[in-house]
Amino acid sequence: QVQLVESGGGLVQVGGSLRLSCAASGSIFSCNVMGWHRQAPGKQRELVAAIPSSGSTNYGDSVKGRFTISRDNAKNTVYLQMNSLKPEDTAVYYCNLRGPLYSGKNYWGQGTQVTVSS
Repeated sequence: QVQLVESGGGLVQVGGSLRLSCAASGSIFSCNVMGWHRQAPGKQRELVAAIPSSGSTNYGDSVKGRFTISRDNAKNTVYLQMNSLKPEDTAVYYCNLRGPLYSGKNYWGQGTQVTVSS
């Protein structure tokens, strides 16, 4: 089993910045993808950004150029630096860890609220 613990959410003004962190523990595949998804009220959950244990990052179109995802493999931790925040970034942000395709393993954190006030 894998546990994901998120931190760093909160309230910020338009144009401000926040940094989210997610620490994974437990039986973690060395080959994995960690990432962030978000869900706003009345909307579907969407990809924000993802980063594999090795390889290129992937960003949702709405956050490209403003958000940066990074990870520390030694700490099994993924970070999301969010800059130039907009009211439409308001959502619950969920950390995700996906194992290799053959494993069928896909884990989610409990979510952290990000609110951008105008």
